[in-house]
Amino acid sequence: MYKFAMVLATSLLFISSYAQKSELETPVLTPKDSIVLSSWMFSLGWNFVNDSGTRFNKPFKVKDQFNAVIFPSRISLGRYFKSGLGIEAIATYNRYKEGNIIDGLVNPEDKDYFGLDGRLSYDLNKIFGQTGFFDPYLGAGLGYSYANDVGRATYNAVIGFRTWFNDRWALDFNSSGKWSTRDEASNHVQHAMGVIYQFSIEKTLSKKGAEKLAMIRQMEAEQQRVNDSIAQAREAEEKTLLLAQQLERDREIAEAEAREKEEIKKREDLLKRIRDLGQVYFDFDSSYLDASSKASLDTLAILMKENREIRVEVSAHADSRGPDRYNTWLSERRANRVVDYLAKRGVEASRLLARGYGEERLTNHCSDHVPCTSEEHSANRRSEIEVLNSP
Repeated sequence: MYKFAMVLATSLLFISSYAQKSELETPVLTPKDSIVLSSWMFSLGWNFVNDSGTRFNKPFKVKDQFNAVIFPSRISLGRYFKSGLGIEAIATYNRYKEGNIIDGLVNPEDKDYFGLDGRLSYDLNKIFGQTGFFDPYLGAGLGYSYANDVGRATYNAVIGFRTWFNDRWALDFNSSGKWSTRDEASNHVQHAMGVIYQFSIEKTLSKKGAEKLAMIRQMEAEQQRVNDSIAQAREAEEKTLLLAQQLERDREIAEAEAREKEEIKKREDLLKRIRDLGQVYFDFDSSYLDASSKASLDTLAILMKENREIRVEVSAHADSRGPDRYNTWLSERRANRVVDYLAKRGVEASRLLARGYGEERLTNHCSDHVPCTSEEHSANRRSEIEVLNSP
């Protein structure tokens, strides 16, 4: 039982250590493990128009070609879907500066520019996978622009990217080519940058996040298995302890029953030995003990000293001859004679009780006025030993 308990304790310690280690190494999902499935985006920023006539050859030449205003000149609102597609409405304002090149000519005066566009875009991360904060996209659409005092409908193409700081805020950079549907109106390029606020967000886990979640669930299942193993081990330990306790109780009960049986047998043996000593008999009209009686009382004294828990009553009797009062006195004298003898042999007086019954308890028919032989009368001149308590 001791070896089993040691093995069980060692197993519990190992399982607990493994569980603690597993718990410490469990990964945790973070906001970086999720991606946006769909949302609304609101953008406010600036636009820069190149309508110089060389815009597609030198699209990023700034001097004499780029037109812009200092205050926010672009506003947009878009809805983006789980598929990666987005629909966006864009309004822009600009001013062609005097002296800039417009359609290959020097602009003689400041002129207002207005644009209202609708476009359909696609998130390239749906193809390449999530690239962290970098979110490129392509798009196409239709629009209307009023530029260089001419209004025109346009076909638009856009390329751009967003840089996300968190789930809500980002910077947006894009460039759009706008081709007029009218021959008399020029084509132009419009660049834009702005701040995006994203709302009504629906999110899901990224591929890495899903892998991490699968790992977390696997580790949780393993942790649960370990916990179950610990619980089963503890349950087995408790059952073992309960069984050991039950066995110990059964052993104690068996030992108690064995002791009780032994005590009963010992008591019965003692009572039998006392009974086997027989009775002490006296001569007629005498209370003196003869040698045979003393030998029996010597044995009784030894038994009482070996079993100090027992007490006895010494009852003495007389035959029916003589007056009743005398016979009572004589029987009391005989009882006291036995008690005194036992006390002299080392038996405590508190364990001895002397009672004289006279001729009250005759053992045969020899009562008053009944003719009996001397031998029949002698059977009533006796002293008996009765154990008052069981040892």
